Amino acid sequence: MREALERFLATVTGNIISLIGTALTTVSAFLFVLLFAISLVSEHGGGPYLGILSFLVLPGLFVLGLILVAVGIHRQRGRRRAAQARGEAAPAPFPVLDFNRSGTRNTVMLFLGATAVNLLILGVGTFKGVEVMDSTQFCGATCHTVMEPEYTTYQRSPHARVKCVACHIGEGAGWFVKSKLSGSWQVVSVAFNLYPRPIPVPVHNLRPAPQTCEQCHWPEKFVGDRLQVNTHFAEDSTNTELKTVLLLKVGGRRADKSHGIHWHVDPDQQIRYRSDRKRETMYEVEMVGKDGARKRWRGPAADSPEAAKVVEWRTMDCVDCHNRPTHIYRAPEVELDAALLGQRIDRTLPYIRREGLAALQAEYPSHAAARAGIGKAIAGFYQANYPHVAAQQAEAVTAAGRALGDIWCWNVFPQMNIKWGTYRNHLGHPEMSTTVGCFRCHDEEHATAEGETITGDCGTCHTVLAEQEANPQVLQGVLP
Repeated sequence: MREALERFLATVTGNIISLIGTALTTVSAFLFVLLFAISLVSEHGGGPYLGILSFLVLPGLFVLGLILVAVGIHRQRGRRRAAQARGEAAPAPFPVLDFNRSGTRNTVMLFLGATAVNLLILGVGTFKGVEVMDSTQFCGATCHTVMEPEYTTYQRSPHARVKCVACHIGEGAGWFVKSKLSGSWQVVSVAFNLYPRPIPVPVHNLRPAPQTCEQCHWPEKFVGDRLQVNTHFAEDSTNTELKTVLLLKVGGRRADKSHGIHWHVDPDQQIRYRSDRKRETMYEVEMVGKDGARKRWRGPAADSPEAAKVVEWRTMDCVDCHNRPTHIYRAPEVELDAALLGQRIDRTLPYIRREGLAALQAEYPSHAAARAGIGKAIAGFYQANYPHVAAQQAEAVTAAGRALGDIWCWNVFPQMNIKWGTYRNHLGHPEMSTTVGCFRCHDEEHATAEGETITGDCGTCHTVLAEQEANPQVLQGVLP
């Protein structure tokens, strides 16, 4: 047994190529075991980057090492046969190491010790490298500087504490590989300034929502109704606060039926559609019931030349309505109302809602110019029309200009040609400048061959309890 083992070791290390292959295989095996152990004890399995290193890169290097061992053995045997054919002695592949000599022993022990330290450093460095690449800062700030608009909106979103890779890649190495392969051209584009401005929304490359969104937001979780209060401020001198109160029929699965807004994700039926690339114009919508019955609605643009080019049918999922759950570009009206409600802008300033909106809708060449221009416009209005306000509430006027500048810079990015409404939201009503909404389908214009239309009844999704009221009766005793 000992002699067989010695012959095996002599074979796989008997020439420089095989020795390199053996070393590569050994190191790969060691790192594979190390990273696999790390993935077992780390939170969320170590993330997709650890998976790709552990289960794709290292096995590939392991196989490459085995191939090099085989190539080296084959090459060495060929050299020996050639030497024997010439009547020459076979060349010794390496000098003989005499471990009876203390110098040889010390050298080998030093080599082995240094190798162990290097392997430890490499293992720790690999893990930390994975940790860095898996971080939000790497995606949004370190390497992807072109993604400043998306990173800015991400930081203000409901998912600000969710890592980018959780939604854009998800679990498993397969989608990680796919995302990085599709992103290879992006690296070239950024390096050579070839990317479009604005960057098109990559809706066709997104992973299906059941594999990402529904890891946290599964449909069965949303059942029943929810009260929603929307606050709006009028453009009068006192910036009158108005409220709209809605009872949202969130719906979802109840017993064996689905109802309300989340009726669309009923597992007993499938909804699919054909649309333009932005999914804003629906050419055709089709529903297949549990019994296999099929119903198809055609929209006004179904016979257009653009529709004729679209052959792909997409199965509807979460992101068809919640298309901007994280990178949310809000309308200037919405942002201004939120700033007034949150008292970042003093609502006692006369006409601040009207003048603030006008300042936000102006165009500026850069963020710096926008901050300066908005501040100057607000200050100039009060100096010209309300000099006593400009004098007595100077700090509030300055703060209002600063808050409006923040709003503009959070949503508009001239360097990327992103303006108000560039990235439109499919959730809700087609109001203001940044929303397309439910009426992409529920417009009473998509009809079957028999003339049945997709309903546009608002009561399907919500009940209006109060609309633009200063003191809604329904909220008496509910809100302070």
